[in-house]
Amino acid sequence: MKRRTFIKQAAAGTAAAALYTSGFPSVLFKKKKDRLGVALVGLGYYSTDLLAPALQLTQHCYLAGIVTGTPEKAERWQKKYRLPEKNIYNYDNFDRIADNPDIDVVYVVLPPVLHKEYTIRAAGAGKHVWCEKPMAMTAAECEAMIKACSDNKKKLAIGYRMQHEPNTQEIIGYGRNKTFGKVKLVTVAAGYFDARTDHWKQKRSMGGGAMFDMGVYSLNASRYVTGEEPLAVLAQEQTTRPEIYSQADETTLFQLEFPSGALANCATSLGMNMNYLYVTAENGWYKLEPFQSYSGVQGTASNGTLLDHQIPNEQAKQMDDDALAIINDTALIVPGEEGLRDIKVVEAIHRSDTEGKRVLIG
Repeated sequence: MKRRTFIKQAAAGTAAAALYTSGFPSVLFKKKKDRLGVALVGLGYYSTDLLAPALQLTQHCYLAGIVTGTPEKAERWQKKYRLPEKNIYNYDNFDRIADNPDIDVVYVVLPPVLHKEYTIRAAGAGKHVWCEKPMAMTAAECEAMIKACSDNKKKLAIGYRMQHEPNTQEIIGYGRNKTFGKVKLVTVAAGYFDARTDHWKQKRSMGGGAMFDMGVYSLNASRYVTGEEPLAVLAQEQTTRPEIYSQADETTLFQLEFPSGALANCATSLGMNMNYLYVTAENGWYKLEPFQSYSGVQGTASNGTLLDHQIPNEQAKQMDDDALAIINDTALIVPGEEGLRDIKVVEAIHRSDTEGKRVLIG
C-alpha cells in the first residue's frame, strides 16, 4: 500500500471513530427522552389547581405547553410557569402542535363532549394522548379515539388516577389473588354536593350529570375489585332539584351483575356527599373510606390489615406512571380500552333508567 493511500484511509477511520464516540449514532437513532413535555388542553379547575401543580412534582414529565381559548389565561400561565411563546396554543391553531418537538403528550382536560375531537386531532399531530374521564360520550366515540391513536402509533391513557394509587392497587390484588376468597358483594358510592346552577355539568349533552362525572368512579371500582365485566344492570335516576337537573341526572343508583354471581350496589350524586367502597368476600371483607380523594385514601380489612399507604401527589403518580409507559414502550395501567368498557356500561345504565327495566350489557 502506498504511503499516501494508507494516510488517507487511516484519517478516514479516525474521523469515523470520532463521529461515533461523539454521538454520531444519534443522527441515525433518535435519542430516547427521559422526561416528556406535556401540553394541557383546557385550563379549568382541574388543570389549574391540580394538574399544573402536580407537574411541578413529576420526575418523568413536565409542563411544556398549554391550549386555551382565553388570552388572559394564556398570559397568566405563561408568566407563572415560564412557558415559551411557541408553546402557547389556542383552539384554532392547535394542529400546529404537530411541528413542536417540545411537546410529546397532549392531556385533554375539556368537557367530555370535546374529548373525541381533541384526542383524534392530537393523535393526528403525532402526540401521545392522556384524556380525562369519562373517556367520551359514547362507546362509538371511544372506539374512534382508540383507532386514531393506534393508527398513529401513539398511546392513549385515561385519567383514572385511583388505579395508580397504592391502597387501591392493593385491594385490586385482593380480588385477583382471592386473598379473602371470591368477591360476593360490592357497595360503592361517589358523590358531592354541587351548588352550581348553570354549569356544563348540569347538561348531559356536554357530558354532564352524576353518572358521567362521579358515577364512573363507582362503576370503575366495581369492575376493578371484581376483576370482571358486568353482564347486566338495573338503574334509576333521581333528582331533588329538578329546576337545576332538568337535562342531566343529579343522582343515579345502579346494580351490576357479574359472571361469577357477584353483585355491586352503586350510587353516585351531585346532590349529596358520599365516598366509600366496601367489598364483602367469602372469607372476609375490606374497605376504603374515602376510596377516592385528592388528599389520599385509607381503609382496613377483616384480617386487621391497615390500608394506609401514602404518596405525595396522586396526579403526579398517575402522570409519571403514564410517562414511563411511553418512554419504555410498556403497557399503560389505564389504556383507552378501559375507558371504553366503562362507557359501554354507562350507556346501558342510561338505557335501563329510560326503559325502567334490567338491561343486558353488550
